[in-house]
Amino acid sequence: MDVVVHLISGIGGEQDTSFAIVENLLDADADIDELVVVAQSQGIEAVTAGGETEHKVRSLLDAGVSFVACRNTLDTMDLDESDLVDGVDVVPEGAVEVIRLQTEGYAYLRP
Repeated sequence: MDVVVHLISGIGGEQDTSFAIVENLLDADADIDELVVVAQSQGIEAVTAGGETEHKVRSLLDAGVSFVACRNTLDTMDLDESDLVDGVDVVPEGAVEVIRLQTEGYAYLRP
């Protein structure tokens, strides 16, 4: 099973919930093949280097979770790829990436 988690909130509690869900999916006895977190809008803060959740992102990257950030959001917030945690990829548009993954059969989760 493939899963995409859509991280669009800048609210700490919602970000914490998103990370907890990802960790639970990794720990569960589920047949997870691919797990992707798409960060967009205020959710981009969660994948920014030096942020409060950098250690969580690094840990999840090490566990095989893929993270992608929305280029449109980076441009809107005047951020560069170098502002992201190492290992976070960039896609042109986060919503389009979520839709693309869903059409490929990924289950969609948005806490």
